[in-house]
Amino acid sequence: MRPHLAAAAAVLALAATAVPVQAAPPTKQMEDLDRGLISVRSGSGNLVSWRLLGTDPDGVTFNLYRGSTRIASGLATSTNFLDNGAAADSSYTVRAVTGGAEQPTSPASLRFTGGAYLDVPIQPPSGGTTPDGVGYTYSANDASVGDLDGDGTYELVLKWDPSNAKDNSQSGYTGNVFVDAYRLDGTRLWRIDLGRNIRAGAHYTQFQVYDYDGDGRAEVAMKTADGTRDGRSTVIGSSSADHRNSSGYVLSGPEYLTMFSGQTGAALSTVSYDPPRGTVSSWGDNYGNRVDRFLAGTAYLDGERPSLIMARGYYTRSVIAAWDFRNGSLTKRWTFDSNASGSQYAGQGSHSLSVGDIDRDGRDEIVYGAMAVNDNGSGMWSTSTGHGDAQHLGDFDPARAGLEYFKVSESTSQPGSLYIDPGNGSILWSTASGSDNGRGVAGDISTVRVAGEFWSATDGNLRSVTGNTAGRKPSSVNFLAWWDGDPVRELLDQTRIDKYGTDSDTRLLTASGVHSNNGTKATPSLSADLFGDWREEVVWPTSDNRALRVYSTPVPTDRRIHTLMHDPLYRVSVAWQNTAYNQPPHTGFFIGDRMPTPARPDIYVR
Repeated sequence: MRPHLAAAAAVLALAATAVPVQAAPPTKQMEDLDRGLISVRSGSGNLVSWRLLGTDPDGVTFNLYRGSTRIASGLATSTNFLDNGAAADSSYTVRAVTGGAEQPTSPASLRFTGGAYLDVPIQPPSGGTTPDGVGYTYSANDASVGDLDGDGTYELVLKWDPSNAKDNSQSGYTGNVFVDAYRLDGTRLWRIDLGRNIRAGAHYTQFQVYDYDGDGRAEVAMKTADGTRDGRSTVIGSSSADHRNSSGYVLSGPEYLTMFSGQTGAALSTVSYDPPRGTVSSWGDNYGNRVDRFLAGTAYLDGERPSLIMARGYYTRSVIAAWDFRNGSLTKRWTFDSNASGSQYAGQGSHSLSVGDIDRDGRDEIVYGAMAVNDNGSGMWSTSTGHGDAQHLGDFDPARAGLEYFKVSESTSQPGSLYIDPGNGSILWSTASGSDNGRGVAGDISTVRVAGEFWSATDGNLRSVTGNTAGRKPSSVNFLAWWDGDPVRELLDQTRIDKYGTDSDTRLLTASGVHSNNGTKATPSLSADLFGDWREEVVWPTSDNRALRVYSTPVPTDRRIHTLMHDPLYRVSVAWQNTAYNQPPHTGFFIGDRMPTPARPDIYVR
């Protein structure tokens, strides 16, 4: 072979070794949503917005109607329209136009009757008294969404927490946990009573809402026990068993995993919970704190259809089980156990998890704090930096291929925060150690640079993707929301939304008559792209716990982005958002200042 050809061949061989060829991602099964058309009062008019679906063809435009009158034609640059001077109670429809032909009309718009908010009536359970004579009442807590009846519209699934809910480290009896499903008009579809053998608290009940069997209707999955009553009042296990000890902990008795019908609340399939409790002390203590630390998620492990993820433990032993729900039955796909996979995976979990295709092979992996588990259940990497309270997986740097990962650490001997390449676990940069860093956030909140920013509780600086100081640290370290008209994300904390600025933050929304959840975490019940265009709604319970108040932006945008719920990474992030210490969802493509045009997602709907 001639020298120059040999050299070229060597370069090509080296390139092939250094950059492995990635498999083409399979098309993912997603929800068949309608246009999600809403009308929000904005000044003296109505902001009308609707979904650009992930399945819409390129070049689709829209015609908008008020009643029977067409008020806008050929809308091509955004999926919202400010109808100035219109009556607040105006009704709208929208029609897609493809190939010059107007498509069937959408369902009529959902009017936000509170102006910028919609109240969904809910029904608090009756309070009660614990065996030791302590009374308790109920508050609306975390929520999720799914199309439970297959009509293209989301329903809300809500967890009720008793006033005596406990952290796992706290002894004492708790009231029962209830999970309800509601249509947007307040119709309650069902109520599940988890019973006396499921303790109440942020770390016990993690519920997943997703269409696992591909029939077009979402199911609801959660851990159950003796005495759980499904949405039809059918008892799971023994109705009389009481496994609580004198300290209120449940450390004996059977544990189950149940898949419920989203439409009726009926138990469809119940199996023994994996990972099982086993010996309590094997999880890090002998009184019941660490054994009952649960996480949950949803992942496209085969690249096409969703699987259920249920996990136990993260301070010492960590076990993750993957389940498929097909043909009416739960079947185990695999189990990962740090005891069997290596000491590097012990004690690495966080108070939440993330799911996404971190190695770009078309299949999802589970990012479990300071470690990751591959789509086949094998250990993938560990940074060995230990437990943390917050983590964020998304596309924060458009100049870098794939996803990025930011997390904070609780250990005072480890870096306070880490920016990680999730494909291989390498630490790209980190901040100083020496303190328990309890909060951290990632997202593009500034227009100074074309990429995201990162900040955390104990670090005095805002950081760029290079780890350098990036300006003034924001006023809150909690949630985020895309709210105003630009693609830069806003700060969501307690019951308010702020716009980050180089000198100070500007208040955009102060929600009234509502409360945040989960104590000092001060999180909403839910934040997600529920309706309208790509901006996010925020859901808080009203102060009297009689409604879920859904806020949507009244600000027009000139950006056209497909509904975030058709982005697979974002959709599974919404599914696990309620898990333990709630974290905001992120997208699998970069949204931010000077963002490139997103590709149409590779999905199909049933």
